[in-house]
Amino acid sequence: MLDVVVANSGDNSVIVLLGNGANDTSGQKNFSTGANPQSVAVGDFNFDGNLDVVVANFDDNTVTVLLGNGENDAIGQKTFSTGRNPRSVAVGDFNRDNMLDVVVANSGDNSVTVLLGNGLNDTSGQKNFSTGANPQSVAVGDFNFDGNLDAVVVNYNSDTVTVLIGNGRDSVIEYQTYSTGKDYDHNQQRLSLSVYESNTASF
Repeated sequence: MLDVVVANSGDNSVIVLLGNGANDTSGQKNFSTGANPQSVAVGDFNFDGNLDVVVANFDDNTVTVLLGNGENDAIGQKTFSTGRNPRSVAVGDFNRDNMLDVVVANSGDNSVTVLLGNGLNDTSGQKNFSTGANPQSVAVGDFNFDGNLDAVVVNYNSDTVTVLIGNGRDSVIEYQTYSTGKDYDHNQQRLSLSVYESNTASF
């Protein structure tokens, strides 16, 4: 049964709402994070068969990885440095080693950070790449059909998206930038994007 995980920026926590398969929840769990969590993603980072949670912490320039035990609880927590003001996080295997990595959009220094996972609750390295101005959201996919994961970032202040084409070996071989619509609502603080396969799904 599907559960829901929510980042709570006001009290530096995530809540896991446990689904019961009947349009309701059977309970909730709260876990501490870093300061001002903004975004969450899930994946099995340590190959134990249980989902873990990664959280982008805006105010202390980190991500927190909460290691799940498959029994509605966390058995450990890891914290890793990112760029400045991480706003959004996504997961994928960027270097084709069959271990999940983490990509983070850093709105404060116009970059993304890729944290390369080693399958042992830790990272084997970190890579930083430039984006447009004030990146707000990141998603992943294979955009050029070469079998390697790429990342796409929406840039709030430059009205663009940046596509970072990966080479499957911890690096980016090409940057592609595309214009988007302009944001005329200056009170809006977040932008979002999503990736889908147009040949198999449609709006």
